Amino acid sequence: MSELLTLLGVGGPVAAIGGGALYTRAKYPHLYWSAVGLPVSAARMLGSYGSVMDACGLTVPPSRLRALAVRAATRREVRPVPPRRGLLRPTSTGLRLRLRLAPGQEVADVVASTERLRHAWGVHAIHVSEVKPGTVELRLIGYDVLRRVRMPRRSEGGFLRVPVALREDATAFVRDYRTIPHQLTLGATLSGKSMYLRHLVSGLAPQPVALVGIDCKRGVELAPFAPRLSALATDPEQAAELLPVLVGLMEERYDLICARQHIPRDVPDAEITSDVWGLPEDERPVPVVVFIDEVAELFLTTSRKDEERRDEMVTQLIRLAQLGRAAGIYLEVCGQRFGAELGKGATMLRAQLTGRVCHRVNDEASAKMALGDIAPDAVMAACAIPAERPGLAVAGDSSGGWSRIRTPYLTLADAAARCAESGHLVPDVPVLEPFRPFVRGSAVEPAA
Repeated sequence: MSELLTLLGVGGPVAAIGGGALYTRAKYPHLYWSAVGLPVSAARMLGSYGSVMDACGLTVPPSRLRALAVRAATRREVRPVPPRRGLLRPTSTGLRLRLRLAPGQEVADVVASTERLRHAWGVHAIHVSEVKPGTVELRLIGYDVLRRVRMPRRSEGGFLRVPVALREDATAFVRDYRTIPHQLTLGATLSGKSMYLRHLVSGLAPQPVALVGIDCKRGVELAPFAPRLSALATDPEQAAELLPVLVGLMEERYDLICARQHIPRDVPDAEITSDVWGLPEDERPVPVVVFIDEVAELFLTTSRKDEERRDEMVTQLIRLAQLGRAAGIYLEVCGQRFGAELGKGATMLRAQLTGRVCHRVNDEASAKMALGDIAPDAVMAACAIPAERPGLAVAGDSSGGWSRIRTPYLTLADAAARCAESGHLVPDVPVLEPFRPFVRGSAVEPAA
């Protein structure tokens, strides 16, 4: 009996602690990492740094002077030298560590060894970035940050910059319209594409920006944001009326820029500009962000008359994509597929959309439409997105780089409430006033 009581007295607390640790690891991984994972991984790294670097082929022979000094002082065998290590900097999701590369090493050498380093140090992932020539930063991620998305407390937001998702390296994925003016976002039904769009609209709502919506699903996606929209088209017929107005607005802004470029002698060199951002603040027009949901609907035709309308709309979209950036007009194009089979002009329009985000798709061809021409390596990653992780996507850009991202959950009601709170910030753009949506009861319709 006494042995049983002793066993219960010792084993009970141990079992409770172990069960609590497992529960915390499953439900609150960030707390588990801070309490358990961080000290264990840091101790493992500090204790095995030299041997792990040697096993991964990241060491170099010591200099002749160092070899002579070691032999003279200790008479031991001279070991290869690993990259010089900086201080370990803990974060809420992992560790950060800077390495100074030895002569003859390059960033690609470290990148090629990340999988082996990950297993040796017992972390979820390791990401490498170049800080400056000869110095790289290792970002060790202690757990799967995309399983339950928690956006960083300090996100690099700002004017025309929206932190919209979380990267797999635990940094914020920021949609920056000044850097990447136009973007294509693809995804199958229930892939999280609409959630991504909600974050964009609600993130831009408090900013001095004109928001224009073209929602070919009868407005079910963008109509809840009507209090903040400057214009809304809910079918291809209304879009055919709205797009020429946007092109005309772009041409007016080019006239404004050209008038500034006549360059009288009394104009300082610093005020000469080639886009709206170089204009004086009191003359600068408000930027316009155009959201297009289900873009394929604009390409579909059933008659000869529809084909003529389609050709006109596609031409206007291509002009906006080619020339809109300098005029402060940006495109956010969303759909399920966007390939050459849509018809004339589809490929040309897609080529102008620099940013690419691909959510879960139903076939490899759809992933190639989004990423194949800018980041071929990302196509298979997009095809491997599981259906049980809505919001997970692959983001790429024209530089060939790509990363996995996931959008945090945001209800439609919360996004609509944010837009309603910012309804008074709708800028005055007279040419868009005829398309301004209004609320009648509970239904939102575009103004006649």
